[in-house]
Parts: sequence; C-alpha cells; structure tokens
Amino acid sequence: MRYGLSKALSRRAGLGIAAGVLAAGAFTGAALAGKTVNGPFGFDPIPASADLSTWDPAAPFVIPSGFSQYVVSDESALNIYQVPDVTGDGDDWHDMNTVNETGKQAGRYLYRTHEVRGSNGGTRGGVVSVVDLKTGETRILAGPDPVQPYQALDGIRWTPWGTILFAEESTGGRLLEIILDKHDPMTAVAVFDRPAVGRLAHEGLDVGPDGSVYVVDEFRGQREGHGGGIYKFVPDRYGDLSSGKLYALKVTGPDGTGQGEWVGPIDPSNARQAGTDADGTGWNRPEDIEIIGNTLYVAVTEGRYEGGVQVYDGRVLAASLKSLKVTDFVKPGVNVPVELGTPGVPGYATGFDNPDNLAEAPNGDLVIVEDNVPSDIWWAGKDLDGDGAADEVHLFASLSDPGAEGTGIYFGKDPKTMFVNVQHSAAPDGDATWAITNRK
Repeated sequence: MRYGLSKALSRRAGLGIAAGVLAAGAFTGAALAGKTVNGPFGFDPIPASADLSTWDPAAPFVIPSGFSQYVVSDESALNIYQVPDVTGDGDDWHDMNTVNETGKQAGRYLYRTHEVRGSNGGTRGGVVSVVDLKTGETRILAGPDPVQPYQALDGIRWTPWGTILFAEESTGGRLLEIILDKHDPMTAVAVFDRPAVGRLAHEGLDVGPDGSVYVVDEFRGQREGHGGGIYKFVPDRYGDLSSGKLYALKVTGPDGTGQGEWVGPIDPSNARQAGTDADGTGWNRPEDIEIIGNTLYVAVTEGRYEGGVQVYDGRVLAASLKSLKVTDFVKPGVNVPVELGTPGVPGYATGFDNPDNLAEAPNGDLVIVEDNVPSDIWWAGKDLDGDGAADEVHLFASLSDPGAEGTGIYFGKDPKTMFVNVQHSAAPDGDATWAITNRK
C-alpha cells in the first residue's frame, strides 16, 4: 500500500508534528496492520509499537502471532564488563551481528561487536565476541586491547574470503580485520588494522561481489558541513585490504538524492574532510548499509534540518550500484507512517523514526530497526513500480524495554530465525542477543 502525504505534513516542531497528518486520515494503527508478508519469514504485521508499560524482560519484543523469542547469549553466559564505569554502566552493549557465512561449518558461529569505549591502560574498551550456536559456548574473540583499546565497536561483516571485518564508531575510527584459526573459528590468530579503507566514524559496512568495501561516516554532514558520507574502497587485489583506492559518493539532486558518481580517490587518513573536499555528499548520520542484489541501501538516522528542527525523522536511501541513481527508499510521510509525539503521552501514534540498522530478509526484502524508544523493526518490500521507493512497508516487531534499542538485526543460514541485540537494557546486565523465530 502506498501512502501519499506531502513532506510538509511530516515536519516536527519539538515533539509535535503538524496536525494535518492526523487530519489526512493516513497512518493509523489499522493501516499499519496491512497484508501478510510472504516468504520463509512470512508474518502478519503487528498493528502498533510496543506499550512500554507492559515490558516483560523474559519476552521484550512485541512480535507477530505464531512467532517466538528466546535469548541466544546474555550477560549470564559472558559478562565482559562486570564493573561499572564512571557512568555507572556495566552493560555489555551488544551491537552488531554476523555469522561465518562460508566454509564447512557455515552458520554455526555468531560474531558480535560490543560498543564500549576504553582508555589506555584501562580494562574497558570494545571487544568482538563469538557464540557457538550449536553448543552455546560464548567467548571473547578480540579485545579489549590494553595498549590501543577498541573504541565503540559497531559494524561487523563476514568477508567472502573468510575473515571478519569490524570497525570503530569513534571520530577517526579504524576498520580492522580478524584472521581466524583454520581449525577453530572461535579463535583469532591475528587482527590487522586496515587504514587504507579510511579513518571514519564507522558504523555500517558491507562487501560487494567484486571485493569492494562500502562504508559510511556517522557524522551530520548536512548540518555540520563536512562528513556524513558514503564511501567505496576498491582494493588493489581481491581479498587484500592493505592497499587500494578510496572514493566518496557525490549526488547531484535535492536533499542528497538524484544522480550519483564516485569521486576521488581521496586521502584515507583524513577521509571525512577529504571526501567533503572532493565534493562528496554529506547526509545526517548514515549508520548502516546493506547490499541486496545491485542495490546499496543506507540507513540515514536523521533527516534534513531547517531552523534547527528536523523536517523528517530519518530515512533509508537506495543507490543503484549500476546507474548510481539515489532515491528515498523508505521515508516517513511518504511510504511509511510518521511517528507522532512521545510514548505514554496522549496522542502518541506509531511511526518510523531514526532508522539505524539494516538486514537482508530471506526473501530479499529489506529489514530496518530503529535507534529509538520504542525501537521498532520494519519490513520494506521491493520497488516493483520502479519509482525508487519501497511499494510496501510493514511493522514486524517492537521492543518494549523502556531503556533499550534493538540493534544488529541479521539473518544467518536459517531463514526462519532473525538475530537481534538488545542494547543498554533497563534491566541490570540485561544486554543480550535474542532470536526471533518463525515456527508456525
């Protein structure tokens, strides 16, 4: 179903949005329910976001009928940060997920980043952990490094050549590569820094079929005047990220949409400013990317600002890797509801707000989770009419934990199971990796 509100109706003023949205009669709870989504993870959409007052720590997600949820690994299995830091936070901040997608035991091992910061000589700092999905064994794979601690680890990907890429979300963050033991995928034999891929506030990353690595910079490029770009690293040799050329995406058109081109090569040691200087386009907080077929999807967590106020609350871009045409694939007030108000306050209405992480669904659709409370998981169908936007967007699930966000959505080898992390839970030591399964 296609929704047809104008952009003007989605403009926020503080916590409020123009009353015309409701008057238009679109995006009600009933409209959210929509029709059944087909495929191995098929579901009937839920009608609204979670009611935070009904939070059940044993079942924190509101999910469709016939689905179930369970803990894959929590802080009782591996409590990395047992002592709270100066903020009083001892949670493990599970962030993003991937599995060993190739090899003899493909799909058995789940790898996770932990978005914790540290200091030289300290015991804290981000780590990469691994879970044996067959036995339940959980251990630290890499970090914390007492000499140069990993800072706010975020994106993580399995590469076609059998290594793991992970990255820091800090201002001049590194992209690193783990070489695994050939006989024990739960053991790292080496971790290499890959500076040629660029120093950026990395979050999302993905690897194209030709071995190119795509990354984003989580800066507010439109608002701050630099950074917030989308980048492509082309290695000199397939599977070798020690050298190559880095490019920034330039888009000619309104609000970061239109015709794109890769500009560069640029200086990877100062990739943010170098990309801007090369006329690369900046968006407001690109946070994740996902390649599906010939399309690069980008979650941009914040919208354009006018007079210090967001015109809309984030969107998902679609960039054709063939033509480099860039469009708004999911945008509140266009093909998905606008969130109205604040949970628990009269007049609140479910809507799309602060898209964060992306995943490819088993049927090739795009799944989106919000960095928001409540943290909703949306399901975007394909663009069959060729206008650059998803023809249908449905609400799949919603997190009721009042202090948390869902993150790291990911499908491994089982098309009936989605992995998702709960980060900074309101429950003590409540951060965990969960599975949502379709066993109807």
